[in-house]
Amino acid sequence: MHDLTSLTAIELLGLYERGETIPSKVLRACLDGIESKEAVVGAFLHVDAEGAMARASKLDAEGIGGRPLFGVPVAVKDNICTSTMPTTCASRILGSYRPPYDATVVRRLEDAGAVIVGKTNLDEFAMGSSTENSAFHTTRNPWDESRAPGGSSGGSAAAVAACMVPVALGSDTGGSIRQPASFCGVTGIKGTYGRVSRYGLIAFASSLDQIGPIARDVEDCALVMGVLSGEDPLDATSIAGDTEFWKDSSGGGIDGLRVGLPLENSKWEMDLDVRELFDQAVNAIIESGCTTGGARLPEMDKSIACYYIIANAEASSNLARYDGVRYGMRSDADTLTRMYEETRGEGFGAEVKRRILLGTYVLSSGYYDLYYSRALHAREEIKRDFRKIFEQYDAIILPTTPEPAFELGERLDDPLSMYMSDIFTTPASIAGLPAISVPVGVTVDGLPVGMQVIAAEGREDMVFRVAGTLQRSFGFNKRYYSLSDESGEGDR
Repeated sequence: MHDLTSLTAIELLGLYERGETIPSKVLRACLDGIESKEAVVGAFLHVDAEGAMARASKLDAEGIGGRPLFGVPVAVKDNICTSTMPTTCASRILGSYRPPYDATVVRRLEDAGAVIVGKTNLDEFAMGSSTENSAFHTTRNPWDESRAPGGSSGGSAAAVAACMVPVALGSDTGGSIRQPASFCGVTGIKGTYGRVSRYGLIAFASSLDQIGPIARDVEDCALVMGVLSGEDPLDATSIAGDTEFWKDSSGGGIDGLRVGLPLENSKWEMDLDVRELFDQAVNAIIESGCTTGGARLPEMDKSIACYYIIANAEASSNLARYDGVRYGMRSDADTLTRMYEETRGEGFGAEVKRRILLGTYVLSSGYYDLYYSRALHAREEIKRDFRKIFEQYDAIILPTTPEPAFELGERLDDPLSMYMSDIFTTPASIAGLPAISVPVGVTVDGLPVGMQVIAAEGREDMVFRVAGTLQRSFGFNKRYYSLSDESGEGDR
């Protein structure tokens, strides 16, 4: 008897092809899991049990028909538009918003046979690193309920880690897929900028935002990434190219590849367990046939500052539309000016207000050249550094985060400390490069640790090859945490 909630998407497809189960049975198991664990984890903002069951029953009758995600339950981050469910961005200002259309990624998932189960929690407008900035509730890490699941896709990562769904969509602006994937012991990838259409993703920072999958292993991420990818006439920044990534993740190996190890790692404070697992990851790829060498990223020091200037500047512009007139809720007031003030004052949370103020400041007359213009220049320097590295190496590995999941509430009053958890993820975002986080082990306290693989623009195939090798070396995808499992950890 299979525990349907602990299987990967590819394992579920195998059961369907052999006629050993049907989509409605798998969905029922997932919905039961959500019902039993959601009160503790808080991964979802909305679950469409009735709509999902109707969809699954329809698939029961139709049969698999060659669809690559047939009957796979998928959760979607609540900043991605869905016509059948609310899309709130975890913000009071969009609390009652129901989009009249589906995002391109949602349409592609459904065309591939997936079943959309619900919408997952996030930091408001995807601004945060702990999912504590949601206007509705906090999400908890399934590995340790007192700790953060990461952010801003913390709801998606927690839903996969707690075996509520095998796959979830997240969005990544400065690490919002990779950091929660690392904290929750699952795998998550952002592709090359433009690889996945952003049509229907509510904008935070348009030059950085990317949608990507979070799953239990590299193969599932590659399969879903292949479904999501491709040029979209509704998004002028989307790109074409080969999308059958799963072939690179499931075989091949990395014999003869050259992998760079950023020399700047030694400059940053890092948890001792994270550093030890990084050393073990390096040994694993060497034993698999890779050659390694030091890769110099001298402008990496600038990545955090560069990211928070550019992202906040774009956020201040994108969120200007929520004024009580064009979009979002409207507060009652005697004058137009007071209506604007009260709508935005009541509708936005503290972190969003902080970033809007910072973004407005760096774009203001007198400071534009001092901050925003210099950040754009630094961005080009970071891109130049990466181009030089990829003339010499096929990929780079480094820890996803400098530490494992931190305690809930620990950094709410120290935003700079919160921002520093993105120190290793922002460089790939700034440069628009594909990057994946794959779990490789746990700390002495039993908290997951992820390693990040970055490759050149358009080389998702290389990211999957190296990540697949790390996965096979450490076998972490065969471990999971389930709140119903009293031991807390087990082998499938």
